[in-house]
Amino acid sequence: MKKKQLLDVIFASDKRKNVLLMLHDGPQEMELILAHLDTTRQALLPQMKILKEHHLIYQSDDSYGLTGMGKIVVDEMEPFLNTIETLDENSNYLEAHNIDAIPEPFLKRISHIRGCTIIEPSIVNSHDMNADYLEVALRSRKVYFVFTFMHPSCPLILSQLANSGVNIEIIFSKELVLKLRDSWNKEFKHFLGYENIRFYQYDEYPGISSITVTDEGFLLRLLFNNNEFSNKQLICGGSKGRQWGKDLYDHYRKNATLITKIE
Repeated sequence: MKKKQLLDVIFASDKRKNVLLMLHDGPQEMELILAHLDTTRQALLPQMKILKEHHLIYQSDDSYGLTGMGKIVVDEMEPFLNTIETLDENSNYLEAHNIDAIPEPFLKRISHIRGCTIIEPSIVNSHDMNADYLEVALRSRKVYFVFTFMHPSCPLILSQLANSGVNIEIIFSKELVLKLRDSWNKEFKHFLGYENIRFYQYDEYPGISSITVTDEGFLLRLLFNNNEFSNKQLICGGSKGRQWGKDLYDHYRKNATLITKIE
């Protein structure tokens, strides 16, 4: 069997593709398959015949399931389709922003952030923390940040989080640390006194603008392709999405240095 033929069998028909995906959860009765696909037996039977002829599914009375070969195909097919769907959902945002800054292992897992939301605050509020996301952060046990910029409202937000008992880790870019030492020296020293706040310095170029990871998900800001600031924010939740964001934070954290004092 030629590879092109198998690709056509899988992807040239939505009915065949959706049957395979549905059977990934286990064998199903024909009536349930028909109801799930909202189709008729007459319309579906020719497609089922093709799948059987290519040894992707088997039939037992009026029940159908994946063959061993079918399981191999669908195991690889599902993450591929999820990746395509994720890229398609966010194509305008991803095309305009510098996704090359995201390490390759995370791009390979981009399907984990499927269903994320893109929001665009006003220019006036573009550097502020999203108000709704602040509420999420306040009810979290731990919040993790990577910052390459600091808005005047940040000290107030940090105070709110710290005084609410939230454990906070912040990674600053090297350039931002230098700026904070000069312009925010008093505030910087003040927050170093908190037991539930840890500051880190990241000496390399982080590539992203910022990321905030809460117990429920993450908020990511990427730069435009020309590395100019973008006020658009990508918000993602769910266990897989949250883990993707936390792992990205950890990617920076492993090469960051703990800040213990301010000169």
